[in-house]
Amino acid sequence: MLKDEIIITDAIVHILETGVGMPVLSEHLLERHEELNDLLRTHIYKVASSDDLKDCVFSDEEGSDMFRLVKEFNGDDLIGFSHEAAGRLYDIMCANPDIPSADFCVVTFKCGGKPYLALLKLNYKDSFVHMTQSEDDGTNNISIIMQTATLPSSGSKLSEAVIIDLEDYSIKITEKKYEVNGVKTDYLSELYLKCHARMSQRTRMKIVEKAVDQINHKYFEDDIEKQLQSKAVIENQIREEGAIRPSAISEKLYEEYPTVKEEFEEKLDKYNMVKEEVRPQNEMTVRKFQKQYLKTDRGIEINIPMEEYNNNDSVEFITNPDGTISIMIKNINRLMAK
Repeated sequence: MLKDEIIITDAIVHILETGVGMPVLSEHLLERHEELNDLLRTHIYKVASSDDLKDCVFSDEEGSDMFRLVKEFNGDDLIGFSHEAAGRLYDIMCANPDIPSADFCVVTFKCGGKPYLALLKLNYKDSFVHMTQSEDDGTNNISIIMQTATLPSSGSKLSEAVIIDLEDYSIKITEKKYEVNGVKTDYLSELYLKCHARMSQRTRMKIVEKAVDQINHKYFEDDIEKQLQSKAVIENQIREEGAIRPSAISEKLYEEYPTVKEEFEEKLDKYNMVKEEVRPQNEMTVRKFQKQYLKTDRGIEINIPMEEYNNNDSVEFITNPDGTISIMIKNINRLMAK
């Protein structure tokens, strides 16, 4: 989903402040202008392009009231639909005080000619603003005060939002766990939408990384070359295929160690990840794989771009007879102090 392809058609916002005791529901659609359209478009794009995004599917068996609402929604009564959607969310928020108050913005938009529905939970932020007050003697008294219900700016990324394809009712969701009956719960998918969500790309990435780190720490803690190779293999897959295939990582890193390979795959199998793939779409998710970060026992830190690490004419690791390691950086044309 490209930002320039997102066309906002309608939007409405409601105030879901749990301390008030009831939702404050708007009876009018937002009067949209260029700045507001750009704000909504930016939030939707950031949600859609995030690796925190999860695919979610409604289930008829669960008896989801939101599924019924979405199926009955035809775009002509956004106000009525948004009232019901906001009311159901507000009831869950009031029953679980750990869930933060927010403005709830319901947006219809098109992208690539397809109709979509976005449910944006704009959690409040604290911010400081100046306030000017005229005193009785005619002087200005300028103070700094805190505002506790500031909305997220276009520069921030929403932690709770839902995008629904109105043709096939598939769902993209980014959410945050909050305490429900003493248990951290994905309440948006499990309680509000009652849909079945798959793991996000970021979560899948963390599972693979954690499994590699645990195996390397257990079997190759003193083998710096194996640890560097692990990162290089992952980076190479991302660069060449745009995805990480855990099965291929297992083959390339641990094929010579059958017991280690089996343990690595067992860790992934707990999450049904052995034959899955991780396909990150946000550069921030994979940025750490673009360099090798080294720190010696003497405190010397070295950052090596992965393309230079893979080039034998640029960097060479030498294991000395006494067991120490030397790093040779070759063919330097110019050095710069930073």
